[in-house]
Amino acid sequence: MEKDLKFMKIALSEAERASEKGEVPIGAVIVVDGRVVARGHNLRELNNDPTAHAEMIAIGKAAKKLKSWRLANSTLYVTVEPCVMCIGAIILARVARLVFGCCDPKGGAVGSLYDISNDKRLNHRVEVRPGVMDEEAQALLKDFFRKLRKKPPIADGS
Repeated sequence: MEKDLKFMKIALSEAERASEKGEVPIGAVIVVDGRVVARGHNLRELNNDPTAHAEMIAIGKAAKKLKSWRLANSTLYVTVEPCVMCIGAIILARVARLVFGCCDPKGGAVGSLYDISNDKRLNHRVEVRPGVMDEEAQALLKDFFRKLRKKPPIADGS
């Protein structure tokens, strides 16, 4: 779908913002009725917060802007498959649809390691579209980690 490409490009730009800040390049966008209501990118390092994932930030901003924790008519676009924490928040927020870029074989909880998004024991399931702009999302991650490996170690002063 063309609209999925449009909004995934915005999520990728958020991922680039994260990378510029030294964060793992993951970006997220929440869309309601064809308009962006919230954006987020990883801020774990800058905020010293293990929960500061792109999805969590975008969900929090969307809930605040819409004045409701229920994001039932929303689509979340994220560049990388959500982890357990993030898919949990997506389900709790009642996000209707999830579109993501590349899979995360080490931590993905929407098909790679687990498929929490479709667990029939939960009271909400999310429609999922994986693989949108997969190559672009993977390229951002590979480039980020390649540059990180090339950086000299930081001297600890001892």
